[in-house]
Amino acid sequence: MASYHIETYGCTANRGESRQIEQRLRAGGHHRAPGPDAADVAILNTCTVVEKTERNMLRRAAELESAVGELVVTGCMALAQGEAFAEAGVDARVRGWDDVPGAVRNGECPTPTSDAEPVLDGVVGILPIARGCTSDCSYCITKRATGRIDSPPIEENVRKARALVHAGASELRITGQDTGVYGWDDGERKLPELLDRICAIDGDFKIRVGMANPKGVHGIREELAGVFSERDEIYNFLHAPVQSGSNDVLGAMRRQHRVSEFREVIETFDAHLDHWTLATDFVVGFPTETDADHERSLDLLREVCPERVNVTRFSKRPGTDAAAMDGLGGTIKKERSKGMTEVKTNVVGAAHESMVGDRHTVLAVEPGTGESVKCYDEAYRQVVVRNAPEHGIKPGDVADVEITGHNTVYAFGEPV
Repeated sequence: MASYHIETYGCTANRGESRQIEQRLRAGGHHRAPGPDAADVAILNTCTVVEKTERNMLRRAAELESAVGELVVTGCMALAQGEAFAEAGVDARVRGWDDVPGAVRNGECPTPTSDAEPVLDGVVGILPIARGCTSDCSYCITKRATGRIDSPPIEENVRKARALVHAGASELRITGQDTGVYGWDDGERKLPELLDRICAIDGDFKIRVGMANPKGVHGIREELAGVFSERDEIYNFLHAPVQSGSNDVLGAMRRQHRVSEFREVIETFDAHLDHWTLATDFVVGFPTETDADHERSLDLLREVCPERVNVTRFSKRPGTDAAAMDGLGGTIKKERSKGMTEVKTNVVGAAHESMVGDRHTVLAVEPGTGESVKCYDEAYRQVVVRNAPEHGIKPGDVADVEITGHNTVYAFGEPV
């Protein structure tokens, strides 16, 4: 049996894949080494969302190969650009997520036991409900890695969720490349039903729904917002990446939604929920983006006031259609990114400032810096409680806090 070292980069879905890899390895009798120097094999679960990330992945792969000697590379970069590792002189076995345990076992059969426990990240259980998506965005390389949507049955996901809760998960993170299209491969829109079924599991836990593209949510917006409002187990939080406030740019990106549909999703959630958190993403500097397009994005950001915003400068990914477009200069992209980041800071800061003086019930999820603990309120807004041991608060605990301040991106809470 082998000792392994695993590192994961990228989105929560990647982390979920790593959890499944580890579960299968441990069920087969393998064990995790304390570090790469003590491992028989290193596993690198990669991301390739932007060019800088790609360079970091190649650098880390070379370091792990040197430290361990036996390296298995998986994840989005491995599947979309597997040849890049050999071209960079890295001797690695490139495998899909499902093939990693077999590569480590070298053909050995796993020997799972009936009492094998799910692998948790502290009190957080990560549940990938599907793999792939229905989109064909012109700039996205991840599609080459994940393929079309593949949705396991509801019963299977409920079983996995139940196992995580029974193993001690206080928070379930529902993940996928696009959670909103779960079930579309069977011709059905199943996310609301899946969430309702998971909420019925015995236990005390919260559910965070991961990234869902606006088009998929738009088709189920009434049912989804209804489940959110009826079920206290679900954080009132939605991550719907709009990417641009211009329909012309969305068309060139081959995004499936229009700006009006994004607004309609927000209006529906506003109608069902007294307060909820919108998270969204913007790409600035897409090759076809004009000054007017950029202004439309800024106007949309100011209009909808999301409490979480990710701003990304466009970068060409090899093999994508957008890579063949004539790009904008680096100075233009830098200036637009800076301008949008300034608006984002004002919008997000104002949202957190409005929380000061309010009281919220929060779930402590993971340790923070020093003796602090990171918590989340009912709308999945991050609240940091400092001197947590002094208050007797640890991950998994529920506490009532008063918001005393913020640092723009998260709030500070004092137990009451």
